[in-house]
Amino acid sequence: MTKLHQRPHRIALIRHGESEANVDKSIYERLPDHAVPLTEHGYEQAAEAGKKLREVFENEPVRVYVSPYLRALQTLDALGLDDLAGVPREEPRLREQDWANFQDTDDIERQEQLRDSYGHFFYRFTHGESGSDVYDRVSSFLETMHRDFEKPDSPRNVLLVSHGLTMRLFCMRWFHWSVKFFETLRNPDNAETRVLLRQPNFRYKLDRPFEQWTDHEPTERERSAWL
Repeated sequence: MTKLHQRPHRIALIRHGESEANVDKSIYERLPDHAVPLTEHGYEQAAEAGKKLREVFENEPVRVYVSPYLRALQTLDALGLDDLAGVPREEPRLREQDWANFQDTDDIERQEQLRDSYGHFFYRFTHGESGSDVYDRVSSFLETMHRDFEKPDSPRNVLLVSHGLTMRLFCMRWFHWSVKFFETLRNPDNAETRVLLRQPNFRYKLDRPFEQWTDHEPTERERSAWL
């Protein structure tokens, strides 16, 4: 069997369900970002997404990589895929973009406005990361994932439980999208998925594109990333 044939048939990405911070950003003033839990609605979103993913995976084994943030771990648990997933791998490189430690809500809102004018990819939050920093660690993770593809027991399905920005940057790195195109993409909603589907030529395409918030016309290469 060639290395190409060992590549998974599907690589699914899912953003965590609705978290307490999605409802009230001031929670960052008193709770670390990594410790923010899901809301009850977030659990419901994840459970519903899990039913759909089970169909996508055709009830076959799945290798799971999950961000160590509480909301991602709770999302994975709520998906209800334990019988397919085996032991998930906690992967710190799939964590959320670091913004600060305990955060000043007013300061973060001011910085978000600066980021919108400066650019989401290059703007670095004070005491935190830029989008390009996250891109670098996602690139490092991809090297690990590709090595895992070559293992004899590598399943046909892979699942990444992560965060909105991390999902977009994973796809940017995978499909070699430009910074300009990345800047036009909206975050997926909570518990929303994107699935990379292997084609007969062993390349991958997204099951659907990310929504865009500007009118930038994607290049032929960028458009070819989805079905």
